[in-house]
Amino acid sequence: MQASGHDTDRTALTALEGRLSVQIPRPHATGTREGWHYVLMTRVPGVGLDSVWDTLTVDERRALCGEVGAVTAELHAVTEHPAPLVTDWTEFVRARRDVVVEHHRQQDLAPEWLELVPDFVDDVDLSTERPVFLHTELLREHVFVRHDGTQWTVSGLVDFEPAMVGAAEYEFVAASVYLAGGDRACWHAFLHGYGLEPDVDFARRCLAYTLLHRYSALRRYLTWLPVPGKPSLDELARLWFGADVT
Repeated sequence: MQASGHDTDRTALTALEGRLSVQIPRPHATGTREGWHYVLMTRVPGVGLDSVWDTLTVDERRALCGEVGAVTAELHAVTEHPAPLVTDWTEFVRARRDVVVEHHRQQDLAPEWLELVPDFVDDVDLSTERPVFLHTELLREHVFVRHDGTQWTVSGLVDFEPAMVGAAEYEFVAASVYLAGGDRACWHAFLHGYGLEPDVDFARRCLAYTLLHRYSALRRYLTWLPVPGKPSLDELARLWFGADVT
């Protein structure tokens, strides 16, 4: 059973202390004030990547995405998984599959895309033999960076409130959609930093988890990410998660 948000954050940060090459907050205390739960923690050095992204050169963006990929590999290599973060992944996927169509219908996904979702998800093998420690929200605002006078480097990672243990590809949804944001070379820099070479099955698994993600917003993603000439989830998987760079 998933811990509540502040408990998850504290649990994940405690388990990861000293395990990553970049800094994460160190929890000092938790409590409740006026009905609000809180975690008192240390600050992470640097600034949010989102705050400087528009000022970075193409090469700087790609280098930073590669560093985030390497940190993500470190995270996924942590083998001690706190019990509150562990879920029955098969059951999690089943539960998400049961609501996936309604989830996207409520977000007004166009019918020509919505009708493709059930068969695509059912056709992808989402079993996982090695669940990993997941951050689940590798957004630019959760990655901290700093400039050392010569170059930008990744200095920290924050916001472990939605952390869980599950399939690695579930992590890559945010890395492609929000971190790389449609820049294919940034996405491949991330994968290179992680140490992974994508293939067709990998791309399809990533797109399936994009559809099933708890916070999925496919209709919005289609407004800023590359899209095929006509609705095709296999082509979307190639464009968003595949091996070729255009």
